[in-house]
Amino acid sequence: MFGGASVSIETQPRTFNFRYREPEHFVDVFKTYYGPLLKAFAALDAPKQAATRSDLLALIARMNKAADNAMVVPSEYLEVVITKR
Repeated sequence: MFGGASVSIETQPRTFNFRYREPEHFVDVFKTYYGPLLKAFAALDAPKQAATRSDLLALIARMNKAADNAMVVPSEYLEVVITKR
């Protein structure tokens, strides 16, 4: 894609920790402001919204690294650094 425009392309896996006051706070923020989740909730009726919320909270519970009621969920991403000519 970058062809001759790049001198080097370096990649490195990184981790970002999502940190929220509590799992419910994360779900509330994301269903209010994060487009894909906002649209998903808007497309569902009340019972399906409640089921989706419950599923999200169960997923967070499995991934949560916080020792208290807070939420710390690690998320891996790939950092790509392209050096141009």
